[in-house]
Amino acid sequence: MVAPTSVIRPGRDGDAAGFIALIGACWGEYPGCVLDVDNEAPELRSLASHVAARGGALWTAEMSGAVVGMVATVPLNHDESWEISRMYVAQSHRGTGLASELLRTAERHAREAGARRMILWTDTRFEAAHKFYEKHSYVRAGSIRVLDDRSRSLEFRYAKPITGTIVEMLDPAAAVSAERRLAEVLKACVDDGAVVGFLAPLPIEKARAFWRERGSEVAAAKRVILAAWVDGEIGGCLQLDLDVPENQTHRAEVRQLLVHPEFRRRGVGRELMARIDQAALAHGRRILVLRTWPGGPAETIVRSLGWAFVGVIPGYAIRPTGEPVDEGYWWKRIE
Repeated sequence: MVAPTSVIRPGRDGDAAGFIALIGACWGEYPGCVLDVDNEAPELRSLASHVAARGGALWTAEMSGAVVGMVATVPLNHDESWEISRMYVAQSHRGTGLASELLRTAERHAREAGARRMILWTDTRFEAAHKFYEKHSYVRAGSIRVLDDRSRSLEFRYAKPITGTIVEMLDPAAAVSAERRLAEVLKACVDDGAVVGFLAPLPIEKARAFWRERGSEVAAAKRVILAAWVDGEIGGCLQLDLDVPENQTHRAEVRQLLVHPEFRRRGVGRELMARIDQAALAHGRRILVLRTWPGGPAETIVRSLGWAFVGVIPGYAIRPTGEPVDEGYWWKRIE
């Protein structure tokens, strides 16, 4: 016998009892979280109408007549942004892919309506939700929001670009929250043969430990991380190492141009490299250096962007598969 599957459909005001039961159950997993519908969330009595009045859309995941998931998205009044809200999945349906499908449904609707950025708020206690959003390339952005409610709620703000290829500099909070996705990009590149300091196959926990350390360096103003989102997913990254001797603070080293194999040949690497000059100038750096392996994808990009070639050190590094590889040195003065 085949197990029944959930169906995602537009939400209706008639789903109110199911919505309230679902949210109440999810909040009940966390001590101190109290759902006070009448005094703090009366819109749940007619949520579809409430969301529609704001120009948004609501979806219900239903199985055998019971509400097992929900999500809404509404436009904001600035920056062509839309907000994800009321994102809940019953505990019995987590890990099935339902949450990801609900989120993709809402994001797709927002993108088709002209959204360029997605925003969401999530309680600081909802650690599983944080991991879920970070898996889908959302990063921490901005300050914590304090709500004057019975639950004494504090909320993290998460955000991401959703349309086209967008490169942004990660602040410390964003860098830490991007660890999971950056580790996936690094592992995919190393396992595909990229010469970036690791041997294949790269364990994902080792990749995460690498980015955890890089995040602490961002917090200490020793490193810059640029991330590239491609239609809402982090597909590449680039670093600027600012940790130099005190008599060399006019320079920095560009490190590890990474583009996930799924996003190559879409200009992601060029977009990242084109932004590094701006990042360097913002930190008072005027001379940049980098290393590439001859014949690698980065060589064509740096040459076209005006970098000067210094020379090659034969057998300087080892490919992920174990063979020696030459490494070329480049430099650039920026104004």
